[in-house]
This record gives sequence, C-alpha cells and structure tokens, in this order.
Amino acid sequence: MLAALLAFPAQLRAQDTAGVGTIRGRVTDAAGAAMQEAAVCVPATAQCVVTAPDGSFVLAVRPGTYALEIAAPGGPLVVSENVQVRAGLDRAVEIVLPPSEGVQQTVTVAAPAFVLPAEVKTSGFLIGAQEVSGSPGALQDVARYVQSLPGAVIGTDDFRNDLIVRGGSSLENLYIVDNVEIPNINSFATFASAGGTVSILDVQLIDNITFLTGGYPAPYGNRTSSVLQVAQREGRRDRIGGRATLGFAGAGGVIEGPIGSSAKGSWILSARRSFLDLFTSDTGIGGVPVLYTANAKAVYDLSARDRVWAVNLTGVDSIRLGLTETSDPSEELSNLDIRYEGWRSATGFNWQRVNSRGVGLLGVTHSRGAVGQSVKDLLRDGVPAPDTPVADQIASGAVVFRERSSEADTTVKYDVTTSAPYLEKIQAGGSVKASSIDYDTASPFGSDSPFFATSDANPFTLRERFTAYQVGAYAQATRSVTGRLDITGGARLDRYQFISATRVSPRLGASMSLTGRLALSASYGQYYQQPFFLFLTAYPENRSLEPFRADHYVSGLTFRLDTATRLSVEAYRKNYRDYPVSSQIPSLTLANVGDTFAVRDVLFPMISQGGGEVTGVEAYIDRKASAGSRWAGEGNLAFSRARFSGFDGILRPGSFDYPIVANVIGRYRLAPGWSLSGRMAYLAGRPFTPVDPVTSAAERRAVYDVARLNESRVPDYFRLDLRVDRTFRRGDRQVSIFAGVQNVTNRRNVAGYSWDRRANALRRLDQLGLFPILGLEWPL
Repeated sequence: MLAALLAFPAQLRAQDTAGVGTIRGRVTDAAGAAMQEAAVCVPATAQCVVTAPDGSFVLAVRPGTYALEIAAPGGPLVVSENVQVRAGLDRAVEIVLPPSEGVQQTVTVAAPAFVLPAEVKTSGFLIGAQEVSGSPGALQDVARYVQSLPGAVIGTDDFRNDLIVRGGSSLENLYIVDNVEIPNINSFATFASAGGTVSILDVQLIDNITFLTGGYPAPYGNRTSSVLQVAQREGRRDRIGGRATLGFAGAGGVIEGPIGSSAKGSWILSARRSFLDLFTSDTGIGGVPVLYTANAKAVYDLSARDRVWAVNLTGVDSIRLGLTETSDPSEELSNLDIRYEGWRSATGFNWQRVNSRGVGLLGVTHSRGAVGQSVKDLLRDGVPAPDTPVADQIASGAVVFRERSSEADTTVKYDVTTSAPYLEKIQAGGSVKASSIDYDTASPFGSDSPFFATSDANPFTLRERFTAYQVGAYAQATRSVTGRLDITGGARLDRYQFISATRVSPRLGASMSLTGRLALSASYGQYYQQPFFLFLTAYPENRSLEPFRADHYVSGLTFRLDTATRLSVEAYRKNYRDYPVSSQIPSLTLANVGDTFAVRDVLFPMISQGGGEVTGVEAYIDRKASAGSRWAGEGNLAFSRARFSGFDGILRPGSFDYPIVANVIGRYRLAPGWSLSGRMAYLAGRPFTPVDPVTSAAERRAVYDVARLNESRVPDYFRLDLRVDRTFRRGDRQVSIFAGVQNVTNRRNVAGYSWDRRANALRRLDQLGLFPILGLEWPL
C-alpha cells in the first residue's frame, strides 16, 4: 500500500473537458469521526491517495465502475462497493469504516451522487440522458429540454429550438461535445443564427449534459451567456449490439461494438433520416423538410495511462418553402419561394494521458458548415392577379437574397489538470483556432426589415474568402481554504486576430458549506465574444466592431432536502457593453434579433456602442429518480428584467424579456413497464414592437414604430405536454414505445404579428397548436 502511495503522490481531479471523472469523498469511522491519513486506492488503475485531516480525498479516473480499497492507519484493508464514474463529473461518496474489532471486509458507499466539478460554483445543472429522452415536449432534443431549466427560455416561437439564457441573444451560447466545440448543433441553421428546428445530436448516444448559465470558469471563452457541454457514452466492449429508433427527428438506428478482441476499445454509430417526405410533398409550408444525421464515437485505451477517442457529428438538410396551389394567401410564406440546402460536420481527435502529476488532454478538431439558399419575393413588383398560375408567379419572382457560403474551424488545444502545495487543483490550457471563411452572399435589393421605414435598405454583395485566427489561454486554481470554504480563481486571455483585439477575462468563484445540507455560493466573471464573421464582413464599417462584453455577478443558496432532492435560489446580474448595434437606427441592437431564418433582416451596418442590464432571481427544486420512489421531477420559478440600448444609450425591454417564467416537469411510474410524464410551461408576455399602421399600409409591408421599441407585449404563454411510456420484453429484448401530445389544451399562443401584404392588413402569428408525438426503440 505505501509503495503505491509513493508512486502516485499527487491528487488528481477532473477538468470538465479532460475526459476523466472524479471520485470525491470522505472517510469516517463508525462513530462519525474523520479518518485522517487513511489510504484510498483504485486497484484497477493502481492509483492511491491519503485522506486529509477532515477525512476527505479526491481521485481522478477514467469513466467506468470501480471498487475502492481503504486502509486506515493500523486497521484492516476493506473494499467498497462499486462506484460508477462518468467523464467530466465529480462522484460524491461517503465511506464509513467498520469498527476495528469487527471482521467486516466490505463497506457500503453511502449516498453516492454525481455532482458538478468543484470549480463550477454557481448556475450549473447536470442532466442525464434519460431526462432528455423521456421528457414530454422536448422531442428528444437537448436544446428544447434545457429551455425548461432556470434561466433558459424559448425564442420567438415553438418551431425553433433557439436557446435564450438570462436575457441574452441565442448567439451567445457555447456548445461542446466530447471536447469538440460545435458552432451549431442544430439542423436548418444559418451563419447568422445559432438555433434551428431540431438538434443533430442523437440522445441515444448521450451519457450526460452539463449546462452552465452564469459565472462559469476560465476554460470557457468567446461566449457571453451559457455553456452546453455534452459527454457521449462509449459503445459496448463485450459484443456487437444495436437498436432501431423512431422519433420526431426521424427513423434510424444505433449500432455499437468492441474494437478487437482485447476489449481495449469500442465504437458506436447512430444514423437517422426524416421520413415525412416519403408520405407527402407538402406539410402545409410549401414543401417537406428532409434531414439526415449521423453521430459516431470511437474510444481506444493505448495503455493504462493513455486513451484516444474520435468523435463526429454530421447533419445534412434541405427544404423548399413558399407558395403552392393550396397555400393560405394570408401567410407570408405564400409571398415567397425559398430553397434551402445545408450541411454541417464536426470531427475531433483527442489523446488523454493520466500520470502521477495530473491529467493532460490534447485535442484536434475540425468543423465545417455550408449553406446554399435563395429567396424570391413574389410580391416585390406588386400583388399578382388572382388567376396568375403559381408556376408563373414563382418564375417571375425577384431573387432578393441568395447565399452559397461555407465556414470552417480547425482548432488545436491542450488542457492540463494537476495539483501543487496549498492548491487542490490547478488547470491551464491553450488553443489556436483557424477559421476559413468563404462567403458568396448577396441581398441585391437590400432589406425590407420592419425596423426600416423605407424599403430596400442597405443592399450588399459579399464575396469574401479569408482565414482568421483566434488564440486563447487560461489558468485557474481551486483551493479548499477551510473544511467549509472552497475558492476558484483564474483568468483567460483571448486574441482575436481578424479585428485586432486582445481581451483578458478574470473569473472568481467561492462556495461555503454552512451546514451539512445548506451551502452558499457566489461567482464573478468577465466574458467576451467576437461578433460572427458574417456580421463583421457584410458591410465595410462592421469591421471596426469590437468583442462585446458581459460581466456576470451570481450568488445563491442550495439546500439538500435528502439524497435525491435539492432546492436552490440564485440571484444574478449581467452587465453588457460594446454590444453591436445599428448605426442607422438609434434603438436597434443585435441583442434583440438572432432567432430567425430571415438572414437579410439581421444584416445591417453596426457599431460597438450598445449596452444592457439583465437581473433576476431563480428558485429551483429538483428530485432525481431513486430506488423505491415512483416519482421524480423538477420545477422552477424565475423573475427577471432584461434591458438593452442602441447607440442612443436608452435602456429598453429586450426582445427576450420574460418577467415571470415557471416550469414544472413530473415523471410518475404507474406500474412496472408503465410511466406517465408531464410538462407545464408559463412565460409572461414577451415584448414586441408595434407596427406603424399608416406607414405599413403605404409600404404594403410591416414597418415598426421604432420610437416604441418593445413597448407592447404578446399575451402570456402557457403550454401543457403529456406523455405515456411503455416498456416490455420481447424475448430477451427490452422494447420501449411512447406516445404523447404537445400543447394538450390547444392554446393558441401568440408568436407575434406580421403584415399581410396581399390584404394590406395586420395579422396575428400563432405558435404550435395541439401536436401528437410517437416514438419507438427496438433492440436488434
């Protein structure tokens, strides 16, 4: 035992992106006293540590299931029950040793639970794959599920899965999958937005999700609102297996198996295809979306210390929208002919090395996306005669926007986690990203955005091809100052070569255990983000834009009612500065747009003179599924205020300012093989800018009264979703089916208001009505 301790003197703990997990616990004797200098070892990896004076210990190991060996000074060797470890997470355990005079050779691991890494002090949520796949209303989509967590809301309507976090734009969120940064995890995406209709991630491959909504630590940069980090599971190492799946994103399957016969590695592959186009040529929008997705992961253990893995996510999609013989003429889509095709792919290779001094992770990633689309305005030259054939209207329509562009990022990064005297954990890393941009985009007649009183504003033709670089580095340390107080401090440095800007971002967080169940936490951080390249290049003056900044202030209390239930309350403040805003309209800010497919409406000349303030309080209760309990669920209630300014400096309600938000999700096991779940969402009315009826009628299009920006609000939003799951055995296979209904009450929630250009009148836009869902998982 002592020889092992000498060989492995350092305590190891996981970094979120290091691909390892952490066993973090405390050893006590039968009377509850802390066991100092007890040896805690993982025989499978030959790692050992010695407990601190308070009995605590920390071990970093690869994902898997391990038994621990514990030896107190002068006591016998005892073996714990198995402890499961997942990548990027802390596993909290309590180990009580038997009396020395006893003969017990095994000990029970009390109240084991997965928790967020120690450096995440505030605003963090840990989500299991089953919570996403089994959630009513989420459509097995990661982004749609997290919309029900505190601080996150939907965008302008149910048809998109934009992620809006604490009043910020959907452009402000960072996505990471297995240490691979993904520019956009959604299908039917554009380069001017970060949302889409459905995620290209297959929930069948997901192991766990970490969602950070504020005050996140130094490893994360170039996003100002949130981090959504996904860890995918490994494939089977014993034999080949698989399953067929059916869901909202399409039909497909998962297949997995070992690499070689030595069980040193595994692979897993998912492929899906939408199927509506096999049954109809028009779903009421002038066409049918067609989507293909593929997710893959391979892992191989080169040695006991070295592991490599590769990941790929790919999505290919196309759609036609617009006028058909059966179109509703009052719909704006009936005035257009839109052809879209796109694809996006991200691939990453990672090498992880665990040694006596720490954990190192080298990552090389490449992501690429391409979009081709054209938009015809069939009413640009006036309303056609009622008897004009549809084909003739489309043929004579003017092309008002076209695009055939691509973006690619190649990144090399290295992260290391180690320890030093007086510091429990030291993390450092650096990255170099090369962005290859190829834009061929044109808006020859300019924009008819309702923010502009005259049509054809700001026409442009963009033909740019270039490579830009971004370099980043960070360092942070975590220390347990006392047995109750834990502090993490650090900073990151980012260099944005394209706009010749360098920024330093300090981060600080602290947590204090007030009692065995009650904890206090607080964090502060500065966060910078470079505007998207499409915004920077659309107009010459936009090249002078600077990285915009958000300062996060977060504090909260967490009370653990029992091993499965926690209650938390957090208060936060976000201060924005240098936000991109219109140089022509004093009140227009980029913070109020972004969740749209209409790319040309969000491209305009900009300057970095915007600001914003977002404040809020969130209460959250979460009960995880546990043995012996039939129900689990979560609920939250949030009060917030979001205000943004244009270059005039006047703070006005942001487009995503929901003063009150409430969500409740419940899951109940009715009987063996049967479960019922429900989700309720309430959002106080979202702001919108009323139209100027006189100018709109004269222009035959919507024209906002920009002097009253976001002064009005749509009616409150309410939705109830229900779902029933049935699991049964078919031979030696477990089959799962589910059926449900979204918006059970068929409430016509209002997305906003548009101008009917044919009738020359205002028209209300409704969100998703009653919508049935059905899914199947059939093992092969």
